[in-house]
Amino acid sequence: MLRIRGIIGDWPVDLSVELEAEDWRQLAAHLPAAAPVSPSAPAPATPDDALWLNALGVLRQAGEMEGTALLAALEALAGGPAAGKRLLVRLRHHPQVQVESGEETPLYRWIG
Repeated sequence: MLRIRGIIGDWPVDLSVELEAEDWRQLAAHLPAAAPVSPSAPAPATPDDALWLNALGVLRQAGEMEGTALLAALEALAGGPAAGKRLLVRLRHHPQVQVESGEETPLYRWIG
């Protein structure tokens, strides 16, 4: 799911777009190809890498968390709401994270 929020003129916009796997593939086909990464030359570690590893660790240690609690933990870890939301989106798409619909909020579960 892709969420778009902002303002157009005086009108607030909050739009959620859900795409199927085939739709994502078609969209990706229109993007320029990324340069190949050489396996023998790893990228240097950055502060973002450490933050990402810590975010993974939060969910791994908990085992499972409701979305609001996880977002609060990530916001505290990252130092703000925007950075916390970016980490939450990355977690949602991580292969070792399973997201289930909950009553009020999604449930994030570590399956690695």
